[in-house]
Amino acid sequence: MALSNMKVFNEYLYNPTIETLAQMVEKFNAASRGAIRLSTEGFTGDFKLEAMFKALHSAQRRVNRYNTNGSVSATNLEQIQMNSVKVAGGFGPIAFEPGQLTWILQNEAQAVEVISRNLAEAIMRDMLNSGLASAIAAIEAQTTATTFDTGTGPITLRDINQAHAKFGDMSQAIVADVMDGATYHALVDNALANAERLFQSDNIMVLDLLGKAIVVTDAPALRETGTGADQKVVSLVTDGLIVHDAGDLVTNIETNNGKARIETTMQADYTFGIGLKGYAWDTSVKSPTDAQIATGGNWTKVATSIKNTAGVLTLANI
Repeated sequence: MALSNMKVFNEYLYNPTIETLAQMVEKFNAASRGAIRLSTEGFTGDFKLEAMFKALHSAQRRVNRYNTNGSVSATNLEQIQMNSVKVAGGFGPIAFEPGQLTWILQNEAQAVEVISRNLAEAIMRDMLNSGLASAIAAIEAQTTATTFDTGTGPITLRDINQAHAKFGDMSQAIVADVMDGATYHALVDNALANAERLFQSDNIMVLDLLGKAIVVTDAPALRETGTGADQKVVSLVTDGLIVHDAGDLVTNIETNNGKARIETTMQADYTFGIGLKGYAWDTSVKSPTDAQIATGGNWTKVATSIKNTAGVLTLANI
């Protein structure tokens, strides 16, 4: 690999990464039935502010046709605001020696394929893990959206069904249950063996189980040993969790002298936004850390009813 090719190498690395990530996002969204929507449409600034009208169902009333007296109070047409927050991430630096490739008669195209694929998978994993951490924290803070298995676990389908029941007559709006691999296989052990695999990439798997998509991924937030609840399953509605890829991936490759052999390093910066249906992020917290993302107090429920939020949560100790 001639050193003069490094700038071209950087351009080649960027485009395959973006293309690979876009393809993975498209397949994942279709498989998860849109419960977790990984979007390639970003937003500027620290937050995305989205207004929606507040439900007006409470304006319904009974009328006495034989009573012409009296007055009624008006129901105000109001809007609620849901806030998404932008999160920053990095990848690398990855170090390699140009001489390594020429020594084994390889070329830069093969290095581009390896790095871009791993970079795209790392970004997608970060988007999913961070989004799930936010959703679990926000929902867990709402007692009306959670159910707790008082036994010793593991979570059963009955437990998950009880969580769905928190939505009452709107439970059909829940389209996907998100769990880790151990939870899924525990359900399989309970004779739930007929599952259709919809999507698989790296350490993420999406299946169909009893009419709902089952997203299987070992996201840290789904299994937190030593906390109030060790095992968690989050059940989401369509567009319950939206992760916006800001599309501002920045890659840089540079080659340095001064060592026994010439060394090249590659580094990348990227951002994405997290939004939850029915919740607003605390705008006093900018560029949050992992701990802040997973803090329920940073997410405020702005929807009137829990039925109009991202979903419900099943908890258990194991």
